[in-house]
Amino acid sequence: MKTAAHPDAAGLARDERYLRLALRLAQRARGNTSPNPMVGAVLVKAGRIIGRGWHHHAGAPHAEIEALRDAARHGESVRGATLYVTLEPCSSHGRTPACTDAIIAAGLRRVVAAATDPNPQHVGRGFGLLRQAGIEVAHGLLAAEATRLNEVFNHWIVRRTPFVTVKAAMTLDGKIATAAGESQWITGETARAHGMKLRRDADAVLVGINTVLADDPGLTFRGPRTETRANPRRRVILDSLARTPLSAKVVTDESAALTTVVVTKAAPARRVAALARCVRVLTAPAERTRRCETPPRIDLRWLLKTLGAEGVTSVLVEGGGEVNAAFLEQRLANRVAFFYAPKILGGRDARKGVAGAGATGRRDMLWLRDVESHRLGPDLLLTARAD
Repeated sequence: MKTAAHPDAAGLARDERYLRLALRLAQRARGNTSPNPMVGAVLVKAGRIIGRGWHHHAGAPHAEIEALRDAARHGESVRGATLYVTLEPCSSHGRTPACTDAIIAAGLRRVVAAATDPNPQHVGRGFGLLRQAGIEVAHGLLAAEATRLNEVFNHWIVRRTPFVTVKAAMTLDGKIATAAGESQWITGETARAHGMKLRRDADAVLVGINTVLADDPGLTFRGPRTETRANPRRRVILDSLARTPLSAKVVTDESAALTTVVVTKAAPARRVAALARCVRVLTAPAERTRRCETPPRIDLRWLLKTLGAEGVTSVLVEGGGEVNAAFLEQRLANRVAFFYAPKILGGRDARKGVAGAGATGRRDMLWLRDVESHRLGPDLLLTARAD
C-alpha cells in the first residue's frame, strides 16, 4: 500500500477490514450505477464507524458524500476522521460536485483508498489535491479486488467501448439446441437465475436475428429485484436485412423504445421504415472483408464504438453460435460465461454454442485466462477473461 506513513501490521489489518466493508457496500448498487463505477465508503473515528455510504445510481451523490451525510444524520462530528473508500475520490464537477472539495471542507484527517481512478484525465489528481490540503493519503490496499469490482467501468472509461460478455447455456458437448432448434431449459433453475443476474447487470443485451425468429425473446430482466436503473437496459438486435417481425416482443412490448435493430444498407427500405416507426433503427456498415456476403455481416467494431459513445458500458451477448463466434473470433469479447448442463445432446447437426469458421490451427485458437468455475445446482458455470 502506498502511503506517506506506513502503518504497522495491526494498522494494515484495520485498514483492510474497513476497506472490505466499503467493498461490500459498493456491491449493493450492482447493475444500477452505469455509466459510473460502483463505490463504497466508510467513515471511522476513534476506532468507531460513524458513517457508511455507497453510490446508489448515476446522478445520485457519490459514496463519500453519502457517508458524510450518514454521519451527520447520526449527529457525529467527522472532523479528524478517516475515510475508507474503494476508489480514488473524484476531483471534477459533473452531475455532482467534486468529492475532494467535500472531503477537504469536512476536515478529514486521512483517506485510505483501494483503487486509483482509471480515467486517464483524472488518475491521481484527487490524491494530489487531498495531499495539498494536508490530508494523509494511502492507496493500493485491496486494489485488485476494487479493480475487479469495476472491470466494466474501467474498460469503458479507458477504451470508450462496452465491456463485452459472451454468455451461452450448453450441454457438456457444447450444444445449445437440437438441429430443429429446440433449446429451452438446457440448464436448471439456479443457473437460469444466475443468467438473469448477468442480464440485470448489463447496459445492453444483444442477440442476432435468428434468435429473434426462433425464440421471440423479450430480453428483459426477470427477477425479484426492483428495477431502479438510472440508465435503462437496452436491447440490440443484429439484423442486417431488417427481418425482425413487427409482431416480435422486442418491437411491441412496453420496452420497445429501448430496442435498437441494427441493419445494413442492404436492408429493404420498406422494412427499415416499418421498423423505425416502432423501434430505433441503426444503419451500420458491413464488414469490409465480407461485403459481398449475403446477408452482409454487420461491422461489430463500428457498432461497439457507437454504443460506447452513447454511454453503453457493457453488452451481454446472448446470441446463437454464429453471433457468439463473431465476437470471439474477432477478439471483441472481454469475458465468457458458459453454463454447462450435465447432458449430452450429440448430433452433427445440433446447434453449437460457438460456431463460425473456427480456428485453422493451434496458433489461431482463443486462449482464455483467469478461469473460474462455480456449481449452480446440477450445472457448472465457467467464466474467463477472453481479452
